Amino acid sequence: MTRRKHKSQFKTKVVLEALKERSSVAELAQKYDAPSQINAWKREFLANASQVFEKGKPAKPDAAQDQTTLLKTIGALKVENDFLKDTLHNIR
Repeated sequence: MTRRKHKSQFKTKVVLEALKERSSVAELAQKYDAPSQINAWKREFLANASQVFEKGKPAKPDAAQDQTTLLKTIGALKVENDFLKDTLHNIR
């Protein structure tokens, strides 16, 4: 039996239906053919729900630092490249 990958839209739909509590988890599992996953998706959804209302924060907190590190590396490589070009030019 192979594992299925469900898209986030599908998971959201199932979790929201589970949160409405109009049907039991067992009924939803039978309806959507996702028996052991519904409770896990529900826990994950609730654990991350507060992030929906956070504004102004980057999705990945380390993105700014990654960009700074990359820019520093590019600068260092440019300086090194220019030095090597000048050295090569002076040798000829």
